Amino acid sequence: MTKLPVVERRYVIAFALTSTLFFAWGLASQFNDLLLHHFQKALDISRTRASLTQFAFYIGYFCAPLPAAMIIRRVGYKKTMVIGLGMYAIGAFLFVPAAGMRVYEIFLLALYIIAFGAAFLETSANPYIAILGDPATSSVRLNFAQAFNGVATVLGPLVGGYVIFSGVEYTPEQLSQMTPQAVDSWRASEAAAVGAPYMVLGVLMVLIATAIALTRYPCLPAAVTPEGKGSIFAVLKKPRVRYAVVAQFFYCGAQVGIWSLMVDFAKEAAHVPERIGATVYLFSTMIAFCVGRFFGAWLQRFIDPARMLVIYCGCNIALCVAAATLGGQASIIAMVATSFFMSIMFPTIFALGIEKLGHETEFASSFIVMAISGAAVVPTAMAFLADHTGALHWSLFLPALCYVVVMSFGLRVPKMGHTVT
Repeated sequence: MTKLPVVERRYVIAFALTSTLFFAWGLASQFNDLLLHHFQKALDISRTRASLTQFAFYIGYFCAPLPAAMIIRRVGYKKTMVIGLGMYAIGAFLFVPAAGMRVYEIFLLALYIIAFGAAFLETSANPYIAILGDPATSSVRLNFAQAFNGVATVLGPLVGGYVIFSGVEYTPEQLSQMTPQAVDSWRASEAAAVGAPYMVLGVLMVLIATAIALTRYPCLPAAVTPEGKGSIFAVLKKPRVRYAVVAQFFYCGAQVGIWSLMVDFAKEAAHVPERIGATVYLFSTMIAFCVGRFFGAWLQRFIDPARMLVIYCGCNIALCVAAATLGGQASIIAMVATSFFMSIMFPTIFALGIEKLGHETEFASSFIVMAISGAAVVPTAMAFLADHTGALHWSLFLPALCYVVVMSFGLRVPKMGHTVT
């Protein structure tokens, strides 16, 4: 691959500021992985019901991208980013009253609003980064920007594990010996723990929105499109875009399914306490993901992105099967290692899906972002399977199947153009 500059000097400020958005939505999604376990004890709900935290969040991703694409065409990328950050902040602030009232439905509404705003950010930031330079380096550029998302995934379990998890756990037998007032007091303190971190998250979004609003963004030719030009759904006639949507759906489902059940999985496989599961194993998972992002962005300057996608999917299929069958520490290590190989998948699928689309980029991007809703389906299916089989490790065969679908995209995409079929 030709060694072109990843980012031209005239675009550095816009690139750097937009890259902070990748960090922003990474924090939100990473906190979800902790909430799934935390709500089980703070609100006294089952694992399947707790998995609705992921469902509510990623359904927001399904609903928001098309409106975001239409807003991009009307007001541009920059203003759409600011709108998304505003909605994100509102959802984060809503966690404070939800924590005080301990009403699960309010938490779900807050997560939906956060996701709606985050989907605006993804629909605008991903294509903006992709077209912010030479098309030949769009996948490299997007992988590099997504590395900031990887930084968030590292900080999420490390910070969240300490500020959300108290480290106080009781067995069902211990709870049965406590008075109802003591149990209620314990659950109240656990629920209250999520208020402060989300308040800080909301303030951070306001600060980023202010910085973007006050910064002059370059007007890119591909970003300026006549309003209403072409049908919203016409872009789906292109096989590459359709397949990218399918691949992204299954990839996001596999990624979030593995991450959201990591704490529970470590507890089942090796009797690991929740705080250790979050601050050691989930943290190690995110370190692998972050390192993989930076390494992958560098490696794609020399290896074709589609070929690299196929190789990484093959590795993850093997690791998911190993995690499901080995048991003990070996099983946890295999599960952690999947994150290194999943690191390049989202940006690579995205860049390959929108390649050379011109004025149709916004709508293709919106459909690919909508596919993130796969994370609402696969983790819920994994939790349901785990609850009904009594063994969480069997659910890891589901992400293995997801990676088979993503691999088929990598195998077929080099043969696909953007011709209408």
